[in-house]
Amino acid sequence: MVTLKLLNDEIVACRRCPRLTAWREQVALDKRKSYRDDDYWGKPITGFGDPRGRVLVLGLAPAAHGGNRTGRVFTGDRSGDWLFAALHRAGFANQPTSIHRHDGLRLTDCYITACVRCAPPANRPTIDERDECLHYLVRELPLLKKVRVIVCLGGFAWDGALRTLARLDHGPGKKPAFGHGVEAAIGPYLLLGSYHPSQQNTFTGRLTRQMLDRIFKRARLLAARAHVQ
Repeated sequence: MVTLKLLNDEIVACRRCPRLTAWREQVALDKRKSYRDDDYWGKPITGFGDPRGRVLVLGLAPAAHGGNRTGRVFTGDRSGDWLFAALHRAGFANQPTSIHRHDGLRLTDCYITACVRCAPPANRPTIDERDECLHYLVRELPLLKKVRVIVCLGGFAWDGALRTLARLDHGPGKKPAFGHGVEAAIGPYLLLGSYHPSQQNTFTGRLTRQMLDRIFKRARLLAARAHVQ
């Protein structure tokens, strides 16, 4: 029987994509000067959080000097700073920061994962790499038995969620377009779109703290409604 732990062990050992494997390992050797004393993870990233959570947060991929360095998704980079602060304000996280794997962070009613498990060059995995890695999410989602709401951070995650649900025989008749605050009911799941908390969006004001807070407030409400039904 496949468990979340067994799946995560398989993910960490994965070397399916030569380009991504070479890149993540080279980054871990070269390091960024500000992290030169850090012991980089340099392997694929698993999901993290409450395996009985009703809300799943789905991202694109780990950052080269974020998750690829710390070994935990959305940890140690500016996107994670925004994400975990918002999760803390919404009551999903016990603290507003995520610095490293052993910092005491705990999530309640929420699990975080990514479409692609290795840091890609320029944050852009190829179509083949996306499709190769997506089978992990296809296997991971059914193991998160309580999940009812999937918060998709960015259009890549939105598309990844739709492709994953289609492989699980929950494909929509017409593909709903991504947008911030867009909702789509697909099978037993509710998809909720959000702009990604990247610096490209947060520095320009395309995504504000209030906008992200409203997303997770809505996610909590949708999860509660789905649980009642």
